[in-house]
Amino acid sequence: MEQLKRILQFMSWPVLCGVLIAVVVMQYQQMQQMNELQRLLKTASAPAPQTLPFSAAINRAAPSVVSINATPYTLESIEQISEDTVRLNFEEQTSLGSGVIVNDDGFIVTNYHVVSQLIFETDTVVTLQDGRSTPATLVAFDETNDLAILHINMDDLTPIPRGDDQNLNVGDVVFAIGYPRNIGQSVSQGIVSAMVNGQAEQTGNYLIQTDAAINPGNSGGALIDRNGNLVGINSSIFSETGRFEGIGFATPVTSAMQIMEELVSEAIANNPGYLGVLTGEVLNEETSRLFFGVPDIRGMLVENVDDGGPAKRAGILPGDVITQVDTSPVIDEETIILEFQNKRPGDRVVVQVYRDGQYLDLPTVLGFGQAMVFAP
Repeated sequence: MEQLKRILQFMSWPVLCGVLIAVVVMQYQQMQQMNELQRLLKTASAPAPQTLPFSAAINRAAPSVVSINATPYTLESIEQISEDTVRLNFEEQTSLGSGVIVNDDGFIVTNYHVVSQLIFETDTVVTLQDGRSTPATLVAFDETNDLAILHINMDDLTPIPRGDDQNLNVGDVVFAIGYPRNIGQSVSQGIVSAMVNGQAEQTGNYLIQTDAAINPGNSGGALIDRNGNLVGINSSIFSETGRFEGIGFATPVTSAMQIMEELVSEAIANNPGYLGVLTGEVLNEETSRLFFGVPDIRGMLVENVDDGGPAKRAGILPGDVITQVDTSPVIDEETIILEFQNKRPGDRVVVQVYRDGQYLDLPTVLGFGQAMVFAP
């Protein structure tokens, strides 16, 4: 101990301070190295961005992809029998392509070329993945961008989750879901091959190029990402043989939804609300006694209800008497016609009917019926 004191007495203060500083610096460097090591360990153990298993992603989107079918009595199937009579030669229902349910209101996006050959829109039938089928109405189309909008009146729909095509990169995994060649719903896998200008000069939009197989019947179906989100509407293939050669194209979801919203807004503004009933007798005291045995039932007798129409969805039945729409009593045929001419597709009304001695108030969402079709 005495020896250490003598050594310290001979050491100058500058030397002692230098030693202390060196020790502090070494400790600081060691702490920095430990912090960096901990940061690297945390980074290495951090979970990767969350993605679904492929099967879960497909199951998430598949209920939203539908088959579009039609009984094609087109111009070629109309046979002239006599000067005043024609015969419609009905063919077996055939698959036209696929479509995607985009909201709870029953709007379906597909390709224009899928439905362009139809001349009687109400003969189009949409079949869901769960097997339910319903008539569909063509309400709008954009030929330049090869998009068309159908509408169905149906409950318990599953709108597809929307993704963001702006986040797509070349090499990302994608899946094409559709109904090719009348074999039912199927899925093909591929990657994003490129972002192609397409008809950018005319439309300002690009296309997603993919090697996921898009065969006849897949057109109008969904292109989804690995989380089951819609990123495009499958549109076409590039082929010199008519068969798939690994080059398919899809309209990006951002463009498709923007076009759909514009077309639907115009179609709603220019179409009256549609109930979907065939009405008959306007009841007076005499006919009320005849049909129901009482003198005071007033309204219009329902003779038939359109399959897949708003009335059927609301629970209106043949044999009902429509007595009131919202707060307006139904006095005659003109009253009910004017009532619906002042409404628009998507409007909610309460239709009062008389049935089996009771008055029932049935909430109803009006549809498009035989819509006036709009193109930009």
